[in-house]
Amino acid sequence: MPLRVDAIVMMNGSGDRLDTVLGLAWAHRAPVVVISRGSKYWGHGSVCAPKIPRVKVICFDPDPETTRGEAEFAGRLAQRYRWHSIALVTTTPQDTRARLRLGRCFSGKIYVVNAPLPLSQWPEAIAYEWGATLKALFLQRSC
Repeated sequence: MPLRVDAIVMMNGSGDRLDTVLGLAWAHRAPVVVISRGSKYWGHGSVCAPKIPRVKVICFDPDPETTRGEAEFAGRLAQRYRWHSIALVTTTPQDTRARLRLGRCFSGKIYVVNAPLPLSQWPEAIAYEWGATLKALFLQRSC
């Protein structure tokens, strides 16, 4: 990841994603941070991040509540604000699929930043990602 990007986008899910995003935001690596709250890991309607000086924080509930919905939302924001680069925060098991999904909705440069994932969550995450990646590759090929 370069020193600065146009936005930092966090896909929702397991792992220490929020701390990773907040660390990048407090270091002012981007003027905009986009945080998805679209799964069991967030209480809907809750505050998703503290205020960070000189950083605009956008929290959203994707529709649908999937990586596809997150990528579509981020793609619309990127088009509206004319972003050319995004740091995508996810976890290692999801990073290929998340990059694929976002790349279909955003034509700029994507830098993946992997948040830590506890070892105990890897087996379930890998099993899920295999199926979800096949679905993204063969069944849902558009943005």
